[in-house]
Amino acid sequence: MEFTAKQIGQLVRDTRKRLGLTQRALSQTAGTGLRFIIELEQGKPTCQIGKALTALQALGIQPHFVSPIATSPAKTLRRPRKIQTNQPTPTTEPSPDISSPCDSLSTNLL
Repeated sequence: MEFTAKQIGQLVRDTRKRLGLTQRALSQTAGTGLRFIIELEQGKPTCQIGKALTALQALGIQPHFVSPIATSPAKTLRRPRKIQTNQPTPTTEPSPDISSPCDSLSTNLL
């Protein structure tokens, strides 16, 4: 489905109002200026995409983008996965050269 700037602005406005937020509160939460939120809600077509996405995320709106060359719904744009590293996972056991306060307690009880 294709959306216009006006439709996205209306979505932002409706969602903000349902959440009981003022434009000022949304601008503070999203880290943007009040004027930007006003223009976004009015459907200004030249709004900065980064700020617009930040405002959508602040409201909990999750845009769903689909590539025109996607062969199935599974090929949609999603957040990147966490990069796996080959670093060892930390253990919860203390290293052998560090004694635990419980070590002395257990030997005293024997």
